Amino acid sequence: MTVYSGPVFEMAVNQFGVIANHLSIPMDERDRLLLPKRAVIVSCPIHRDDGSIAVFEGYRVQHHLTLGPTKGGTRFAPSVDIGEVAALAIWMSWKCALVGLPYGGAKGGVRVDLSTISKRELESLSRRYMQEMIPFVGPHTDVMAPDMGTNEQVMAWFMDTYSMYQGRTVTEIVTGKPVASGGTLGRREATGRGVAHLAKRVLNELSISLNGATAVIQGFGNVGSHVALELQQFGLKVIAVSDHTGALHDPAGLDIPALMRHASEHGSIAGFSSQLQFDPAQILTLPCDVLVPAAMERVIDARVAENLECRVLAEGANGPTTPDADLVLEKRRDEVFVIPDILCNSGGVVVSYFEWVQDLQQLFWEEEEVTRREYHILDRAFETMVARSRADNISHRTAAMAIGVEKVRAAKNTRGLFP
Repeated sequence: MTVYSGPVFEMAVNQFGVIANHLSIPMDERDRLLLPKRAVIVSCPIHRDDGSIAVFEGYRVQHHLTLGPTKGGTRFAPSVDIGEVAALAIWMSWKCALVGLPYGGAKGGVRVDLSTISKRELESLSRRYMQEMIPFVGPHTDVMAPDMGTNEQVMAWFMDTYSMYQGRTVTEIVTGKPVASGGTLGRREATGRGVAHLAKRVLNELSISLNGATAVIQGFGNVGSHVALELQQFGLKVIAVSDHTGALHDPAGLDIPALMRHASEHGSIAGFSSQLQFDPAQILTLPCDVLVPAAMERVIDARVAENLECRVLAEGANGPTTPDADLVLEKRRDEVFVIPDILCNSGGVVVSYFEWVQDLQQLFWEEEEVTRREYHILDRAFETMVARSRADNISHRTAAMAIGVEKVRAAKNTRGLFP
């Protein structure tokens, strides 16, 4: 029996089962590796602008603290539930271990439709959520970061709330903060830059010329927009993008800087162009060299996987590909090069780690240093994954997750079971 449920959590369990079988992990070790160490559910009451009181449900799941504090984003969205948060925390554990960070995975969130609250109400909700989490988080216990529906401003409110209770400024309690409040240069762009860097590396290894190559991006938030910008700067044509309001398609290539300015001003790509509107349901199966799902989980199922016409699948989102789709992609390994999510989008947590280290030391780096170090870690993890995949004749996802699970398992086994 477990309190966790739902399709996203079941997907995380399924994936872990595949890896556990591959690694021949004894059955009596599996629950200790998979089940989260701690889960917290809190009520977050706030005053609405009209004077009424509204209560929102908040969550935080800490998967394991074996290698160091937990680390993970905080999501504000109507879909948030304890099962989704637990799955994302589990994936973050494998991700941090894969790229060699001294963290366990965590995730948090509040179930809220942001379109129904004002900016003042968002500040109240952000501060109340952090206030409820104070007994369970800390710079050496659990470090928060932004995710869907949160941003630098929300992280600044989190940090300020925690600091008020400590009686001193504690910048290292969250990452993804504004630079003016102890954030690091390059954090906002880090996830998108990492996705684009790895996609570029794969294109080079496949001998596909960057000039004139095409890319399709599903999701045009912080990650998707910066992936699009980086790929365009590399010479690729971004021929289609989508967000929750619709999709745009231009075979000649979209003007990404102009689209980013529009999305920043209006909150979405809606209204950018009536001539370029496209069916969002078809965006994932457009012919292209690089496909980047950078939106929600479980968007590529077995049917979509059968119809993919990309050469490189660079997973910018967490969990965009279902286990059934993985079975299809396994058969298409020579046609579609998959960069799995726990590697592909790990640039964000890598640079969050850099931000945490800089805050602890009060010694800050130039942006070039941040980006150079990020790419070095991503390249090292990529090479390890590909070598493992070839040596064991397994998919890239299985190889990446096996490396992560092995590291966590080794740490738990060497530390032993207390008491």
